[in-house]
Amino acid sequence: MNVVYVLIPLAIVIVLIAIGVFFWAVKSEQFDDLDRQAYNILFDDENKPNKPATANDVVDGSVKEQTPTDHQKSSKQESDLS
Repeated sequence: MNVVYVLIPLAIVIVLIAIGVFFWAVKSEQFDDLDRQAYNILFDDENKPNKPATANDVVDGSVKEQTPTDHQKSSKQESDLS
């Protein structure tokens, strides 16, 4: 029974801290732009799109599919020329 005298004030203090953190977050505009982070996950900017097909990519009248290794090799060659 004596533990209740400790736990109830401790619970009140924890709730007051949580309410204080919530109001701080609202005041510092943490909840203003909730959609941007969701879109950042969907649209990864780190990967660059593959280069467009060129005349060298055409084989037997159809465009060959460019693999990531081809793109990485061409990017490395371009950076070596710079």
